[in-house]
Amino acid sequence: MRSILILAPLALLAACGGGESGNGSTAAAPVAGATPPAGQQWTQVVSETAEGGYRMGNPDAPVKLVEYGSRTCPACGAFAREGFEPLTKLVETGKVSFEFRDFLIHGAPDVASAVLGRCGGPGTFFPLLEQMYANQSATLDKLQATPPEFQTRIQNMAPPQQVAEWAQQAGYLDFVKQRGIPESQARQCLANMELVQKLVGVTEGATEVQGTPTFIINGEKVENAVTWPQLETALKQAGA
Repeated sequence: MRSILILAPLALLAACGGGESGNGSTAAAPVAGATPPAGQQWTQVVSETAEGGYRMGNPDAPVKLVEYGSRTCPACGAFAREGFEPLTKLVETGKVSFEFRDFLIHGAPDVASAVLGRCGGPGTFFPLLEQMYANQSATLDKLQATPPEFQTRIQNMAPPQQVAEWAQQAGYLDFVKQRGIPESQARQCLANMELVQKLVGVTEGATEVQGTPTFIINGEKVENAVTWPQLETALKQAGA
């Protein structure tokens, strides 16, 4: 696991985004919505999936959207800032469910953010995800400014210490603390190597993912769609 935890900050822009859009498949007939459980909206129905992500919305939605994303990927951040609100409105209809799976393309900073993004449980997963993307520019500035001696200092540390050091360097510890997760709880999450290994396993198992964001609708990859208009077209083709 050491190789995924040591990272040069200048690699932060690598392997993000794509070029071409859409699948160009024949549009499906519009699908029906569904009523959420009493007293809830579908956006409040959030659970961890067997595949290692978190899903928001109707678990039986006829259009199932999965995103593999990196919280330090600028293209993912741009998509979230543009697309999260209209995507949420689709989820509210019960026609579409949205599952996010962390893809650790940028090593230790992604590990730290993904772990802390889960630290508050299902109820805070998507709010923290959205807010991390909203704050992404400040985070990337901190990571890009990381001095070489920082990496020299941590390179012989054990993986849990490396993750915690990157969380501190990126500002993630203060970020989650300001949103109700005590530092002691956050550090406990960062030291959870079982969770880290689980997240690494999600990344290593996603052999179809070449860059982030990668979107999958009903089991089919949407080729190189990285913007909301591109994804919206694909969702409409699927009947949303």
